[in-house]
Amino acid sequence: MRAWPKVVAVGAALIAGVVGGGLWWKGRSTDEAPPFVTAPVTRGDVVSRVTATGTLSATVTVQVGTQVSGRIQSLAADFNSQVKKGDVLATIDPQLFSAALAQSVANEKAAQANVARAKAQAADAERKLRRAAELAAQKLIAPADLDAAQAEWEVARATIDAAEAAVSQARAQRQQAQVNLAYTIISSPIDGTIISRAVDVGQTVAASLASPTLFTIAENLTSMQVHTNVAEADVGKLKTDLTATFSVDAFPNRRFTGRIRQIRYAAQVVSNVVTYDAVIDVENPELLLRPGMTANVTFTTQEAKDVLKVPNAALRFRFEPMGKSDEVPAPKPGTRAVTVLRAGKPLRVAVATGVTDGSFTEVLSGLEEGDLVVTDRSGAASSSSGTPRSGSPQRGASGPPTRLF
Repeated sequence: MRAWPKVVAVGAALIAGVVGGGLWWKGRSTDEAPPFVTAPVTRGDVVSRVTATGTLSATVTVQVGTQVSGRIQSLAADFNSQVKKGDVLATIDPQLFSAALAQSVANEKAAQANVARAKAQAADAERKLRRAAELAAQKLIAPADLDAAQAEWEVARATIDAAEAAVSQARAQRQQAQVNLAYTIISSPIDGTIISRAVDVGQTVAASLASPTLFTIAENLTSMQVHTNVAEADVGKLKTDLTATFSVDAFPNRRFTGRIRQIRYAAQVVSNVVTYDAVIDVENPELLLRPGMTANVTFTTQEAKDVLKVPNAALRFRFEPMGKSDEVPAPKPGTRAVTVLRAGKPLRVAVATGVTDGSFTEVLSGLEEGDLVVTDRSGAASSSSGTPRSGSPQRGASGPPTRLF
């Protein structure tokens, strides 16, 4: 019976110790600052880029068509042919056009003969009018006969005008027939390389509504251009003469360089996506680039060398106090701020920023190299709703949570 008071005393002491230890741990976990995920402020390069896709084409491309319809009689050029201005590319069967020209020439000669006949008739009418006038002066004929001679002479003069107009019309038809006959010979309008041929010998082409394209000629394949589709959110970052680099699938390990010649104002809307055409001039001395290739283009809009930089996650992090010890001053309106760990405590620091590449941002002032900026709370921190975040380790009885400083 004497041992019973000792057992009671020991039990009371154990209960008091457990309760006291629990209260101490609760107070410690409340006052202690929450753990954070941090990243150091480093020094390096920050390059801002805009990417787009485009299509290569020759700087000057001419589509050669035909003004007349007919059957292709012969071809004098093919794909990749080098041609000079005036070289014959193809001929259309000229038989119908030669016949039309011969008929027009005959019509012109007939019209000229009609002019000669009209002039002869007018001269005869003029002689009759003079004789009638002399006889009328002697009162040997009636005045009506004089009036008839006068009318005949006037009709003869009008007939000459009509015949001469018919000659002009026949001459115009003859010239048109000559032009049509000349159009049966398709020649190159420029020096260049044929990159497309759309007809074969024996094929009939019709030019009744629109001139069909027979050949496509690139003037100079050593100078090309890239037409790119730049998103409307990025077009404001581009400007004329800005350097661009690109690659093509045919040479994936090689980068080609060009400069923006023009940013066109016309918008292109595809599937409700608005893009603008930035035209890039490219030199192609080795003729590696070909019209129609797809180019993956990168524009370097801004670049900062050997500068302080922080992860963009640090600029996006919004500090949420967990207790009184976590409370920090808010940044001034209009400034950007990051949370810095100094002496183990979070401190809100205003910073001036510069170039960003989407992952890192240049820091102009407010931080020093080696400073630890907070990018997130560690897995031990709870969300604002009080529920631990996914994958977060829980506080256990084995000891306090791990801090990621």
